[in-house]
Amino acid sequence: MPGNERLEAHGLGPVPTVFASGGRGTDQVQYAVASGTAYIRLNRPRALNALTREMVEDMCAQLDLWEGDRAVDAVVLDGAGERGLCAGGDVLAVRDLIHAGDHEAALEFWVREYALDLRLATYPKPVTTIMTGYVMGGGLGISAHARHRRIAAGSILAMPETAIGFFPDVGMTYLLARAPGELGTYAALTGATFTAADALVMGLADRYHETPPDAGRAPLAAARGWIDACFAGTDAGVIVQRLAGHPDPGARSCAAVLRERSPLAVCVSLERIRRAARESDLGESLDVDARVARGMLAAGDFVEGVRAKLVDRDNAPRWRHARIEQVPRDEVEAVFG
Repeated sequence: MPGNERLEAHGLGPVPTVFASGGRGTDQVQYAVASGTAYIRLNRPRALNALTREMVEDMCAQLDLWEGDRAVDAVVLDGAGERGLCAGGDVLAVRDLIHAGDHEAALEFWVREYALDLRLATYPKPVTTIMTGYVMGGGLGISAHARHRRIAAGSILAMPETAIGFFPDVGMTYLLARAPGELGTYAALTGATFTAADALVMGLADRYHETPPDAGRAPLAAARGWIDACFAGTDAGVIVQRLAGHPDPGARSCAAVLRERSPLAVCVSLERIRRAARESDLGESLDVDARVARGMLAAGDFVEGVRAKLVDRDNAPRWRHARIEQVPRDEVEAVFG
């Protein structure tokens, strides 16, 4: 089993050859225990292990069982297949709930997901996450807060929510606000992908599985000159104007990216990361995320963004506002209300 070989190669074995479903009737997550270590394996490889409500509930229940199990001393979490740990939450299912008029059920998915993130972060037994391939959105939520975070050199990471009219949730602004300079602000607002090397620089991972020859190459860190200069402050309109007028072509390209994102989501994300810098712990940050998630659902850009990016795939979202500069401050405040 390729996943087992990966774990054993990095001293996280011997791993059982047989993983089994938990007691809640889903095979979307599978488990095993060997030599004092419990293993969680996300098991939707064809969907890049995207998180469903069933997966979230199943993992929470299993962690509860293991907490009192003296045969379990530590937990390791990885994803089935070779393409990625987890590409995020199942936003298509959330959109379907909203279309059905069940906004509370849609919000409850995020609330339960955030509870899982906090559970993994504060679990009394050490949790090690194995970040490989695509690790995005909710995939970072279940991995970047863990006690031990190992990352493969070729991993592709992102908090891409502004592209679908949402904001970087799952407690990630708590970490991004503490990244060097404005690297976290860049990642939060643009939703752009970044490398494993930059994840290490930003404090989202601890160490490589195996140190590659080019381990020191962190493209975002190398661009901190224009990133720090342009992404400072609390006005998203000023940020995009700085980027557009900057002599570095990377900055001008970044301005074009921001122009494609939901203007409201960009402004909310900037406010979110500034507030996260003042929050005392992850629990507080996740509570704020739940409030902002409710506000963003009510604002409407999320449903339109998912339609444009993942349903019709026309990449032509009709955002609530035409430009970032047109988003009123009171609308941003209302989202946090």
